[in-house]
Amino acid sequence: MSTPRQVESDLGWALGRVARAHLRTAQTVMGGLPGGPRGYQVLAAVARGEPASQLALARKLGVDRTVMTYLLDEIQAAGLIERRPDPADRRARRVEITEAGGARLCDLERRLRDAEEHLLAPLRPEEQDLLRDLLARLAAVDPDQASACQVAADLTEGDCTA
Repeated sequence: MSTPRQVESDLGWALGRVARAHLRTAQTVMGGLPGGPRGYQVLAAVARGEPASQLALARKLGVDRTVMTYLLDEIQAAGLIERRPDPADRRARRVEITEAGGARLCDLERRLRDAEEHLLAPLRPEEQDLLRDLLARLAAVDPDQASACQVAADLTEGDCTA
């Protein structure tokens, strides 16, 4: 029989703790940006040119489309983005970053990277890079690939004491 793991070795606990610390840091860095960290995600996605429409952007970021409309309204009012009719589909709106939005994004990226370096300071630089790479790979996996029912079934078949 194996001994129970300490809570500090639990993946969920560790991810939650790091995620909460990152969120607090991001909220501090993003202070004053419409939408805070979510507004930053919108600016970053729009700056990369993906996806171009409001609806596709909402889907990509996992934001309800009505919430996305209000968020884009706030970001546009701050002069950071523009919405224009899509030439291919006049019903759709293309979201584009403004010059001011690009400058603000650049500043936020620099400040966020500095804050993340502080958060990840216990790790060596190569470990920081590896962690970022591994998390990006995990985040890219479609969460719908495995159904919640199958995950639960797999877990109940395993030995909980291991």
